[in-house]
Amino acid sequence: MGKMNSATLRLVLLVSCCHALVHVYENSLACVEQSASADARFGIAVNAQKPNSGQLGNALRFPFGLCALAAGWLADRYGARRLLLIYLLGCSAAAMMAWFSPNLAVLYLAMFSLGMFASIYHPAGVALISHHTTPENRTMALGYHGIFGSAGIAAGPFLAGALFDFGASWGQYYLALSVPGVLLAVLLMFRLNHGREPARKEPVDHHAEQASTHDDNAFWPSYYTLIVLASLAGFVYAAILTFMPRYLGGAGMSLAAISDKAMPNYLTGAVLLSGIIGQYSAGRLARPTTLEPLMAFTFLSAAPFVLWMAFAQGAIRLLVAAIFATLFFMHQPLYNSLVAKYVPRRRRSLCYGLSFTLSFGLGSFGPTFAGYAKSDLVNFGTLTALLLLAGAMSLVLWRWHGPVSEIAPGPAAVGEEGVAGGNASPGE
Repeated sequence: MGKMNSATLRLVLLVSCCHALVHVYENSLACVEQSASADARFGIAVNAQKPNSGQLGNALRFPFGLCALAAGWLADRYGARRLLLIYLLGCSAAAMMAWFSPNLAVLYLAMFSLGMFASIYHPAGVALISHHTTPENRTMALGYHGIFGSAGIAAGPFLAGALFDFGASWGQYYLALSVPGVLLAVLLMFRLNHGREPARKEPVDHHAEQASTHDDNAFWPSYYTLIVLASLAGFVYAAILTFMPRYLGGAGMSLAAISDKAMPNYLTGAVLLSGIIGQYSAGRLARPTTLEPLMAFTFLSAAPFVLWMAFAQGAIRLLVAAIFATLFFMHQPLYNSLVAKYVPRRRRSLCYGLSFTLSFGLGSFGPTFAGYAKSDLVNFGTLTALLLLAGAMSLVLWRWHGPVSEIAPGPAAVGEEGVAGGNASPGE
């Protein structure tokens, strides 16, 4: 396991803070879905006629994926840090629009805008980390990055629960979300203006620079298989997380000190915190040669617990959901490391953008599916089948690559040398 120098670690932590916040924004509607559905101004329904709260979640998540490809291209062209500033300030403005929304049309526009600006983060932020790490320390760096992401996923429900306990409305929750984006943008801007390096030319770890020639290999069939697999996982992720507070609200748990309105959010936050265990474990266990089998394990082991969610009742719902989150979120640092493994260095932002466009874009239809599913068995049974398929595709990638490491291309490149050679680049 390679170590990061202090400059690289500081960069990883700053970018990871941006990652935590993007998942607060991405899952913001899930935290207030029940309250927004009950708002008489909007006439939103669940498992009923249009408009459906799942479709509102779709409106946020679809641009979150759709615009990621363009964000990746822009990050390659203009620099990731500038794009991160646009993401932070744009999301803050969209959150304020959601707070202001006088009718359903404006709320839809706010959700779409929030998803559009949030889409910038992943292709810019993940590529930035991948450029400043080596194959030996990249998975650990992305593990830290994933830990912050899981913390952000959990922080949204906790914040919503706390605000509800203080009597805040769902709109005031969005007003509160406009603040951290501005603060983090100021911090990032300070680094842009006072950092040691120009904004476009990022500081590169010395060892990462030495490894750059090895990062120019391309394994395109593996990459295309990977992004199809990610689309399946994205569908499962969006379908389950959008309605997680509603699902855990059926656990029947209560405490005198916590309002019934806030309790599902606290339970959701507690469940999603378990994802940190999965992110950290994957980051610690993974090596360049074990990425594919570990990812297969995460999907295949999580699938039975998704099916169990269809039958779990009472407090068991909390346990099953927590085990699912622990296993499922292990795949994220593995997946991001595999993108870097399969594509040439100079195309990383664009390739991350395409992968997130498909995983989040196609995945955005998960809430619509879950909102219209006739029963928990139909919903969770379908999601289980998708996870099993994703696991099978991971095994295909393992079969193709076997013990091949990122720094020693082997049989997986057979038939692709022309592509790899044509995309070789001596630097970023």
